[in-house]
Amino acid sequence: MRSSNRLIFAVKEMGPKMQEVANALRLDTELSADSAAYIEELYEQYLTSPTSVSDDWRTYFDKFPKGDQPHGAVREQFLLLGRNANRMTPVVSSSVSTAHEHRQIGILQLIAGYRNRGHQKAKLDPLGIAKREEVPDLDLSTHGLTKSDLDTVFNTANLAIGKPEATLGEMVDAMEAIYCQSIGAEYMHIVNTAEKRWIQQRLEGARGQYGLSVEQKKNILERLTAAEGLEKYLGSKYVGAKRFGLEGAESFIPMMNELIQQAGAVGCKEVVIGMPHRGRLNVLVNTMGKNPAELFGEFEGKALHKKGSGDVKYHQGFSSNVMTAGGEVHLALAFNPSHLEIVGPVVEGSVRARQVRRKDIGGDDVLPIIIHGDAAFAGQGVNMETFQMSQTRGYTVGGTVHIIVNNQVGFTTSNPKDARSTEYCTDIAKMVQAPIFHVNGDDPEAVVFITQLAHDFRHTFRKDVVLDLFCYRRRGHNEADEPSGTQPSMYKAISQKATTRTLYADTLVQQHIVDRATADRMIERYRADLEAGKHVANALVLEPNKKMFVDWKPYLGMDYTDDWDTSFSLERLKELGKIMHERPEGFELQRQVEKVIDERLKMQTGEIPLNWGAAEVLAYATILDDGYLVRISGEDVGRGTFSHRHAKLHNQKNGQEYLPLCHIKENQPRFALWDSLLSEEAVLAYEYGYATTQPHALVVWEAQFGDFVNCAQVVIDQFIASGETKWERVCGLVMLLPHGFEGQGPEHSSARLERFLQLCAEDNMQVVTPTTPAQMFHLLRRQVVRPLRKPLIVMAPKSLLRHKEAVSTLNDLAVGQFKTVIDEVDTLAHDAVTRVVLCGGKVYYDLLAKRRSCALENTAIVRVEQLYPYPEQRIAEVFASYPNLTDVVWCQEEPKNQGAWQFIAPQLFEGIAQTERAIKLKFAGRKVAAAPACGSPYLHAQQQNQLISDALAIEAE
Repeated sequence: MRSSNRLIFAVKEMGPKMQEVANALRLDTELSADSAAYIEELYEQYLTSPTSVSDDWRTYFDKFPKGDQPHGAVREQFLLLGRNANRMTPVVSSSVSTAHEHRQIGILQLIAGYRNRGHQKAKLDPLGIAKREEVPDLDLSTHGLTKSDLDTVFNTANLAIGKPEATLGEMVDAMEAIYCQSIGAEYMHIVNTAEKRWIQQRLEGARGQYGLSVEQKKNILERLTAAEGLEKYLGSKYVGAKRFGLEGAESFIPMMNELIQQAGAVGCKEVVIGMPHRGRLNVLVNTMGKNPAELFGEFEGKALHKKGSGDVKYHQGFSSNVMTAGGEVHLALAFNPSHLEIVGPVVEGSVRARQVRRKDIGGDDVLPIIIHGDAAFAGQGVNMETFQMSQTRGYTVGGTVHIIVNNQVGFTTSNPKDARSTEYCTDIAKMVQAPIFHVNGDDPEAVVFITQLAHDFRHTFRKDVVLDLFCYRRRGHNEADEPSGTQPSMYKAISQKATTRTLYADTLVQQHIVDRATADRMIERYRADLEAGKHVANALVLEPNKKMFVDWKPYLGMDYTDDWDTSFSLERLKELGKIMHERPEGFELQRQVEKVIDERLKMQTGEIPLNWGAAEVLAYATILDDGYLVRISGEDVGRGTFSHRHAKLHNQKNGQEYLPLCHIKENQPRFALWDSLLSEEAVLAYEYGYATTQPHALVVWEAQFGDFVNCAQVVIDQFIASGETKWERVCGLVMLLPHGFEGQGPEHSSARLERFLQLCAEDNMQVVTPTTPAQMFHLLRRQVVRPLRKPLIVMAPKSLLRHKEAVSTLNDLAVGQFKTVIDEVDTLAHDAVTRVVLCGGKVYYDLLAKRRSCALENTAIVRVEQLYPYPEQRIAEVFASYPNLTDVVWCQEEPKNQGAWQFIAPQLFEGIAQTERAIKLKFAGRKVAAAPACGSPYLHAQQQNQLISDALAIEAE
């Protein structure tokens, strides 16, 4: 056993059997209370999971009797001594029988059993049809106890019921009330002792009594009336219309109300909510304060979107302000599509942006609440990614309250064995040791109590917490669906069941808290308010404090334009270049990195041309200098996947990090650079949420390789490409996607340019293929300096990062703007040019080198740096400048069925037609293929040589 000077034991205070074993183990002769507490924690871990303790402790605990005899007699004696050290008297004297000692140990094991597995006996299912297995750990006989011991007084150990001794019967009654009624608490998987003890004190101190006042109970009934009232009204007025109603889960509305009020009471200023479509209309009206008349207009098809497609009513977001005991709180319900759970990381990113604005990262100013469906929570991998982000430096928001509206059925899958491989849908949350509180939705008082506890846990420990609201779905997946075809037993029980509101009203009438007439008047009053088009949310602020949220007006209403001056003072550029080279005294760089940084100083002060990394970092410096926040995240962004950025430096002596961009000037805007966890979907969604919340910023996400963005396709399709047209949510997020065919095989060549172009319409985003450092510099600056927020998709280079031709001068950065099209750079006689090769990206340099080596005077090479919005006018000007043009070739490295060809060909055909000249349009590139590229370097080189030759109309070598 591991030795420690703290482990000193009082052999003289042990019973004879105890002394014998202790002496055999050669233990010392005095005990400290701290040591006993430490051992107690180890022993509780051992009882829960033997493998959770170290090998030496497990070997020690394993020595004690198994089977019907209680575990660890000596160890439990130590625990009892430790728990009562403050009393300075032995718990068990030599006069107490060994049998009683063993029963006392059994008490400890029984307490551990209730804490670990009491939730498995809890009455969670409002329908009463869920089958639950017997839990042996809650049986007296498992721990060497019998019913005859119920009247015997035992030490209560650390069971927080307010007294040191009680009969076994009292303890069992208390633990049944605490752990086996309407609340099932899972928290013993938490390693942190303080968190675990805190939860124990709150749960066990209440002993199943929730302590709600008469006024609180009336408020619960009023909110249940609102929840049920809206659904009944919509069901009768819009028969058969989809609304994904909340019927069966009405306690969700009192839960939300309580959560918001509790947050406001401790100083929260903003609450950001993400939720699926079920119950969304109810939240919009009864929690957020949307005017019912507006909702009715949407049902009747009268509400038209100002621009674009719009979206269905149960995907819409909303914002409002409500009053709480702690002051005004801004509520924001995030827009989201039907793609399950994807709104979660979007909300987290939005919360982080708000916390940054309030200078309270991970604090109390902004609270995220994410609502989930039970089947989706267990089944969607993005939840695992989001949990994994929750405590990382670049993505933490100080804990999220997760609410599962647990219908106990996923669409038509009612058998949990088909929906997941775990007992509960919430088990995924254990990966971050979040406490999980299951609660019966038909006990609204328990719902309110556990909501308070969950909020206070997040407030105290800054960690995620899960509320699992066990309820049911009174109707099918939607109101046009007939659920009894797939769940006959469940819906037979539902059809015979009174609503939660009815049951609670009956309870309050029986308790003489309200009379029947008062309860009925609540229903009538709510319906009358709906019909009158009045706001029905509690504490709604009709004239909100506008300082609580960002004003987006400067970024709205501007028509798209490519032209924008992004020049910057040459002298200030040189100053910033010098600052980029500075670092703390004694800061030792790795040899190759030091060479890069030293060479970069010459580039950034104008001595030699700039490469890509130098220009990019300088762009960030100028943006910060202009007063804009900059946030960059992704896998390996500090260094850059291809070791070109080096914006984060590492001291070789002690691992200390230093970011020169954080030291541009005093009181500069925040610069954040975060190497992310290995996730695309959740991280990209997070950055989207951040960018849609913070307009005065450059927000960048970089893929490690461009093709990795495939893993985040749902974010691109449902948010980045269509968020503005569906929800009028503008977003300036930048995506850097390394793209280029360098013979690395199918998986590291293409960022799937064709997919982005297929999604382009209505000026929804920008897709670019920059070829020079200066272009990248101006492109990044344009993204923030221009008061227009559109997603920017950059097909970023790989080999061009160090290409000898892909360089720019410092003056190129100081003067000018981003060019959507770059015409021929060599001196060619325009009237001699009969062939124009259009291209984008890295292939340009291959074409240029070949054209020069062949001394072709009739072929101009033109770079289309921006594919969308398509630069129609600039390309028309290029065509017009070559009077004898007969052939236009689009050249790309990608296969013909991929890349830009299928997008740009119709544009070029139309543009050529408008010239009214006999110009032919041709394609040069790889043949159609199922994979983006070949796996053989030899074959790659052959294909590359052929497409270059095809483009230039020369014989392939």
